[in-house]
Amino acid sequence: MAGIIETFFLAMTPVGELRASLPVALAAYNMNWLLAFLVSVIGNLVPVIFLLLFLGSVSEWLSLKIKICNKFFSWLFERTRRKSSARIEKYGSIALISFVAIPLPFTGAWTGAVAAFLFGIPFKKAFPLIAAGVVISGAIVLLLTQTVYG
Repeated sequence: MAGIIETFFLAMTPVGELRASLPVALAAYNMNWLLAFLVSVIGNLVPVIFLLLFLGSVSEWLSLKIKICNKFFSWLFERTRRKSSARIEKYGSIALISFVAIPLPFTGAWTGAVAAFLFGIPFKKAFPLIAAGVVISGAIVLLLTQTVYG
């Protein structure tokens, strides 16, 4: 049970996401691959719900109240716009899915949620697209992890 909880919370982290939680679950906790996959995907998606629902109002409030937050959000939003703008405009939904699906640093569910917010993609459309990307990313990470540790 402890391995499940750690895997779940590790999948929620903005840098690790399931890129970290899935290999840890399989290698450190010897978890069944299906359980590790499901816990990692669900854990990775939990923060997305809150990001999509509250990122706008929270970032606006923090930017007004705390100067360093204003600088951070300006940097984050500009970086996300710069990295994602051309793909989002050209490929639309497929761009968001593929951006989330690539299991590399600074791509994933957290950044996908920020991109969805920045490009005005509503929750009802953004969440399923991000979820699809997370599942694809999880499959890639699972395949790579099973190849190395399997």
